[in-house]
Amino acid sequence: MAALVLNAQASFAEGEKIVGVQIKGNRRVETAAIQNAIKLKAGDLLYADKVDADILAIYQLGQFQDVKVETEAATGGVNLVYVVAEKPIVREIRIEGNKELSTDKIRDALGLKTSTIFSQKALAESVKKVRKLYNDDGYYLAEITTRTEKRSDTDIKVTYSITEGKKVLIKTIRFEGNKAFDARKLKSVMETKEKWFLSWLTGAGTYKDEVIKNDAALITDLYYNNGYVNVKVGEPEVKLLDDKSGLVVTVVITEGDQYKTGTIGFKGDLLEPEAVLSQKIKLKSGEIFNRSNLRADVAMLTDFYADKGYAFANVTPLSKIDSEKKTVDITFDFEKGDKVFIDLINISGNSKTRDKVIRREVRVNEGGTYSSTGLKRTKQNLMNLGFFEDVNINTIKGRADNKLDVNIDVKEKPTGTFSIGAGYSSLDGLIGQGSVSQSNFLGLGLKANLAASLGGKSSTYNLGLTDPYFLDSRWTLGGDIYRTERDYLDFTRRSTGGDIKAGYPLSDTMSTLWMYKYEDKQIYDISQALRLVPETSSTTSSIYLSLTRNTTDYRLDPTTGMINNLSIEFAGLGGTNRFLRYFGDTTVFFPCKWETVLSLRGSLGYVQGLGKDVPIDERFYAGGISTLRGFEGRSVSPYILTDVQSTSQNSGAVTSSLERAFVGGDKEAIFNAEYTIPLLKDAGLKGVLFFDAGNVYGENQSMFSSVLMSYGAGIRWISPLGPLRLEYGIPLNPRDGIDKKSGRFEFSIGSFF
Repeated sequence: MAALVLNAQASFAEGEKIVGVQIKGNRRVETAAIQNAIKLKAGDLLYADKVDADILAIYQLGQFQDVKVETEAATGGVNLVYVVAEKPIVREIRIEGNKELSTDKIRDALGLKTSTIFSQKALAESVKKVRKLYNDDGYYLAEITTRTEKRSDTDIKVTYSITEGKKVLIKTIRFEGNKAFDARKLKSVMETKEKWFLSWLTGAGTYKDEVIKNDAALITDLYYNNGYVNVKVGEPEVKLLDDKSGLVVTVVITEGDQYKTGTIGFKGDLLEPEAVLSQKIKLKSGEIFNRSNLRADVAMLTDFYADKGYAFANVTPLSKIDSEKKTVDITFDFEKGDKVFIDLINISGNSKTRDKVIRREVRVNEGGTYSSTGLKRTKQNLMNLGFFEDVNINTIKGRADNKLDVNIDVKEKPTGTFSIGAGYSSLDGLIGQGSVSQSNFLGLGLKANLAASLGGKSSTYNLGLTDPYFLDSRWTLGGDIYRTERDYLDFTRRSTGGDIKAGYPLSDTMSTLWMYKYEDKQIYDISQALRLVPETSSTTSSIYLSLTRNTTDYRLDPTTGMINNLSIEFAGLGGTNRFLRYFGDTTVFFPCKWETVLSLRGSLGYVQGLGKDVPIDERFYAGGISTLRGFEGRSVSPYILTDVQSTSQNSGAVTSSLERAFVGGDKEAIFNAEYTIPLLKDAGLKGVLFFDAGNVYGENQSMFSSVLMSYGAGIRWISPLGPLRLEYGIPLNPRDGIDKKSGRFEFSIGSFF
């Protein structure tokens, strides 16, 4: 730019009068816009420093790649002419050579857009972005070159040529300086993984820059949580192997010494004695120092104060490291602030769901004290309704300094379904089904369904309606009418009936359910082996009572918490059947690393006749996808062997053979352990490993006298047709003549009514 000014100086004398100012060379940028940027005007005296300032001002408009100054002699002075060359405009972007990544995905990542000013800097940045896009997908060898072509004096075409190369994954992750933890332990906390034979499915081994940098923080947390408060973890170094077959990641660690928790103290605005507060925290003096426990303690103590109305309480952990004793002393400093009350509760986003449906799940009250736990429980309750994709709860200043408004913003999701389709299960066979259901009927939270399913082994018709808050009370009231028919191993059962049910929550986690049921049943197509069935037609008039406790985090897909259920059913309020059934089950969910979940379930059942035998269809049977996988459905049961005679149609010869008939048991004990692993999180695809154990026992058998066991694996997917389960179970102790030693597939898809 200085050279341009000097050239201009050669053609004019300092101090000459400017007669006129002109702009030349601009096509896209309006002349007025350039004139507004410069200072020199007609009538001014011409000086080099002022021309220099004007040239700079024109450059700063960002529209020009070159600016020159010329003077023309004129009567009474000179004309000053600014000659500009505009920057080219990107009119077309072309992408070539890409196969693994879509053109749209690359175009979105570029940052360079059509109809914008072209610059070499923007072009270079776009190349970096595309290269990172390929690196994040494992194409570490991808090469991106660019070329530009002028379409006119002001228009330019940019072409990206991509050579993708082969996918290169992380072959080895190695560590230097680690003594406290071996490589296997360190790798287990990293999100980045080495490649394996299922990398094509799980994405393991893919290099992602931001992920691998975060891995250093995860390793640091591991050390901090085990007392290594002076640990230093270097940024992982990634290198390509000489043969370009894979990547090697090296992490350098300086561990330092291990520290224990020293003295623990409390000061400031204490609402409880130190002895009470010390019982609430996880940190214990003399144990290995754990930073995650410290963070959890701060959060817990803050919530403890917030639940007492101190919404703005601050709990600051003051630490003192003693390098000689190798201890970390912690003092929790409390500043409670003012007590806060709830002013208004505002609800938004609910175009369908009535306000009252949401408000009855809220666990804080207008005018009441602020409660952190109450707000958390509110969000959990609303998500458990199944009406919303997301629930956001935030607080803002109310009508006074010590009051907060609670804003609840919900994002509704479809709660009604109409479906006609098909499904299959290893128990029921192929099923055609049609259903209309609405879990938020009329926006009042009513649950309504009308469903039918027809299959080779079963058929069901059902009409039901349930109001979880009957007459705006806390009572649940509902009813169903139904007709079902199902083929079992030794007989077919048809039932027509209905029920009326009522429930009442004792707390947010505990509820009761009462149900009266009446069924008219027929049993037919009885196998020859099952010769004597007391009654082929009967009626059941029963009352059912259950007590359920549910502390899971998300009831539709739990990751932590427990479900406990106890129930009793008494049949004998009229009808022909007389029995009493007891049942209890417990399921516990444990969140594990990498978003995996371990669940343990145990169930016990007992049924007894009251003055007459328990009907064969009301006894316990196990086996199949819901109880003991690897054993045929309803085949885990006491059985009888009967000598069955058959006559040949050709010769008239009579032959006899022993046939087995399953008669059900009066006791049941089942245990299931499952470990679920997310495979494709966005698609809802999970893997599962399982172990099942249990049995069904007859009147003359004691509980646990024999236990059948199986193990296996499977896949679960929330598919468009409904929940899909594909599992393979292998018996550990198969029964001769009944079970396949090699195991069996268990498969179901669709929602069955």
